[in-house]
Amino acid sequence: MTSQYLDIETISGLHDYVGAPRPRHPLISVIDNTQFYAQCPRELTAFRFGFYTISCKRIQGVLKYGKGHYDFSEGSLMFTAPWQVITGSIEEGGVEEGWALFIHPDLLNATELGKKMHQYSFFNYDVNEALHISEDEKQVIRDCVAKIEREYSQNIDKHTLRLITGNIELLLNYCDRFYDRQFYTRAKVSNDLVQHFERLLNEYFAKDTLIETGLPSVKYFASELNLSPNYLSDLLNRFTGKTTQEHIHLRMIDKAKSLLWGTEQSISEIAYDLGFEHPSHFTKIFKTKTGKSPSAFRNLN
Repeated sequence: MTSQYLDIETISGLHDYVGAPRPRHPLISVIDNTQFYAQCPRELTAFRFGFYTISCKRIQGVLKYGKGHYDFSEGSLMFTAPWQVITGSIEEGGVEEGWALFIHPDLLNATELGKKMHQYSFFNYDVNEALHISEDEKQVIRDCVAKIEREYSQNIDKHTLRLITGNIELLLNYCDRFYDRQFYTRAKVSNDLVQHFERLLNEYFAKDTLIETGLPSVKYFASELNLSPNYLSDLLNRFTGKTTQEHIHLRMIDKAKSLLWGTEQSISEIAYDLGFEHPSHFTKIFKTKTGKSPSAFRNLN
């Protein structure tokens, strides 16, 4: 049976769906989760919104998402980007509490925050990578949301947009801080994942099949570790100072150096052996990472 999707493109369309009054602002709104999910038909399994969502969930019961079951009874924040598929359902008898902030991207166009939204990579994390927050953190977040609500509920003037986006940015920066805290308070799990990634990386480059398989992608390692690509890169960056892509390139450079100094292969042959379709691409990355072209590096020996 194929999934049924509900696409909601506008804030006013969202209010119509949940039977809420007309939105105070056409591009931003806060809605109670209980009110929203009360309208969801049981057979519906997925949503796609045309806006950013920040949802504070506290579930009495268990959330089923894909093949996993997740307990969010303590309260969690989940983030999704526009048109990202949101799937999952609360098991029979469960109740979802909390609120959700919906931000249409048109609100952020031509603002400084709009140019920086891509930096908040948690909008592309999976549901099992949600931000679990303490009561104190929850209050900090709710205070930011209350200021946003209060601002868009007033008469719009020349200060409205700046104050709304300023409070959204403050909210996102707090979330960034709290995610940092979560990475480090779960240090054992995080370190295990880093070590598992390093083993996978070494195993991949130890194979003699790179010429057929090509360089590994970030998505490949994320899938092997059951993580989203963004979460994996953020995790590695916090614990090693390098993203997943940087680790892949550095491991490739290490292997390239051993081939340049340990074999008689041409630069093109080495590039193909490392999985590059075009030797020029290999040369460009090698020079960027080492400051020398492959041939210049070989001549150092």
